[in-house]
Amino acid sequence: MVPALHDFRQLRRWLVASLAAVALAFAGLVAFSGASQAAAQGPCDIYAAGGTPCAAAHSTTRALFASYNGPLYQVQRASDNTLHDIGVLSAGGVADAAAQDSFCAGTTCTITRLYDQTGGGNTLVYQGPGGTGGADTAATATTEAVSVGGQKAYALYINPGNSYFAYNSAGGVPTGSSPEGEYMITSGTHANGGCCFDYGNTETDHHADGNGAMDAINFSTECWFGGCSGTGPWVQADIENGLFSGGSKAWNPSQVSETSRFVTAMFKNNGTTQMALKGANAQSGSLTQLYNGALPSGWSPMHKQGAIILGSGGDCCQTNHNASAGTFYEGAMVKGYPSDATDAAVQANIAAAGYSTTTPFTPGAKVSLQATTSCCTGDYLQHDTSDDKVAIAPVTSGSSATVKGDATWIVRAGLANSNCVSFESANTSGTYLRHYAFQLHLQPNDGTSQFAADATFCPKPGNSGTGYSLQSYNYPSKYIRHYSFTGYIASDGGTNTWDTTSNWAQDTSWLAASPWS
Repeated sequence: MVPALHDFRQLRRWLVASLAAVALAFAGLVAFSGASQAAAQGPCDIYAAGGTPCAAAHSTTRALFASYNGPLYQVQRASDNTLHDIGVLSAGGVADAAAQDSFCAGTTCTITRLYDQTGGGNTLVYQGPGGTGGADTAATATTEAVSVGGQKAYALYINPGNSYFAYNSAGGVPTGSSPEGEYMITSGTHANGGCCFDYGNTETDHHADGNGAMDAINFSTECWFGGCSGTGPWVQADIENGLFSGGSKAWNPSQVSETSRFVTAMFKNNGTTQMALKGANAQSGSLTQLYNGALPSGWSPMHKQGAIILGSGGDCCQTNHNASAGTFYEGAMVKGYPSDATDAAVQANIAAAGYSTTTPFTPGAKVSLQATTSCCTGDYLQHDTSDDKVAIAPVTSGSSATVKGDATWIVRAGLANSNCVSFESANTSGTYLRHYAFQLHLQPNDGTSQFAADATFCPKPGNSGTGYSLQSYNYPSKYIRHYSFTGYIASDGGTNTWDTTSNWAQDTSWLAASPWS
């Protein structure tokens, strides 16, 4: 029988019995079971037990140490530019997403920084005006909600033009040819081929300073040297002047596309001779060894500089913009070269944490649909009490109860397809959002198949990369759009004036905001 983790004497005897790897893996399985219960161990506790302590640890979803009880990240709301730190529900626990929802209600928020949980001061700040300086912007805070151990949390959902950076000369991040390991949890469903969705060690000067000046995980569909097999995305190494699938510029045939909704990506090298790449489904299963061998010729020894990048390459983003897209949930950088047993235990801990998808479009839930186009971020999709047409208009905390109700929808299982949804008015029971002659109306359900089809929409990732887009069930090339403040279903180009391609992606992307009523 494996000894209980709380009995350290038994655990010590177990380790002395030369079963350290098994004990570590078992330890990693202990994770969150609710808001009030802290983790027995976090990934950084496991790394420390393996002799490779975390030098930096970042997450928007959970604590990476069992004892951590500080802030995870900072948000800024657009209405008054106020900043607010988002912490955990309890020490070692999941992010307090409700605090973000409350702070950001009725406005938009961005994630301005990710705090370093090690206490080393390696806090990531967005690379743009008001951040660390540069040309990029902070990522929207509410684009993707997930569940971790049954608790709601938010991802750092990076689109082109978003990126983060940290440098603290006293932060303890490995430099030179010192060994280093790192992991991140990302998503196989949100990636592109732009340079470069990285997490890890980078240059301090934002310039490409030569072979080995970087030591970062890359996760993308970018095929740097050509000859790639499959469509990606892949776990690769960004060690400057190239993305490496293995130990050379030639494609590594052991590479595999990591398309899981949640992906564990790992990279480690000893700084002089050896590196390894691993990947896994972050929800279950063990790590796949993608590469374990020599560093590429010309990249040894490493020349790491000790800054940290997230969401871009090392020569970004002071005078240019990040071109990559990707999702970040959590990650850490460690001092030393972690053992395979430690890697396996961290993966077990990640799988036990209980990452899963969540959607605001659950039947029975209430939601308000907030416009994302820059002109109209204070506007919400709502019905007009003077007629049956649907439009966008501002809603604030000072709006009347009627206005708030008009901008609130009850999610129902799709009237024509239960895999999609229909939207019932929160203050006019039995009436639904439907399209007629491609314009949106609020009308009573007449029970016909035509009405059911017209009132059914299928949520998709936002066409602009932000929020959600609502695809018409019976006109799948068309999505709910606002145009001149009026609601339509529209295609990206067409004969109708509201089909114009200008701002189509933004006009058809909506934030699923907290319900006003």
